[in-house]
Amino acid sequence: EGQLAESGGDWVQPGGSLRLSCAASGFLSSIFNISDMSWVRQAPGKGLEWVSEISYHGRYTYYANSVKDRFTITRDNDVNTLYLQMDSLKTEDTAVYYCATSRGGANKGQGTQVTVSS
Repeated sequence: EGQLAESGGDWVQPGGSLRLSCAASGFLSSIFNISDMSWVRQAPGKGLEWVSEISYHGRYTYYANSVKDRFTITRDNDVNTLYLQMDSLKTEDTAVYYCATSRGGANKGQGTQVTVSS
C-alpha cells in the first residue's frame, strides 16, 4: 500500500512564506520518479482546488492563476519527496494542502494545514 505524507503547514502572517513537503512511501515511492505530481488544497467550506503540478522528471511545472508567480513546485526523486515553496502568502491561501498523483487529488494524504492571517 502506498502513502503520501504532507508536512510543513503552519500559521503565518500575510506576506509570509512557508515550504511544504510531501514524502511518498510504499508502492507510491516505487513509482514516484515516473509520476507527475500535484498539490491541491481545500479551503474551509469549499471543494478541492488544484494548485500546481510538476512532471515526473521535474522539467515542466504548471500553476493555477491564483498562485502563479508566488508558489514554486519542485521535487527530489532521489528521496521521493515533493515540495511547495509558498511566498507572498495571502489570507485566501488558507486551506488544507495535499499532495496527490493527479490534479483531481488521487492518492492524497492526510494534508497539512496552512493558515494565513494577521
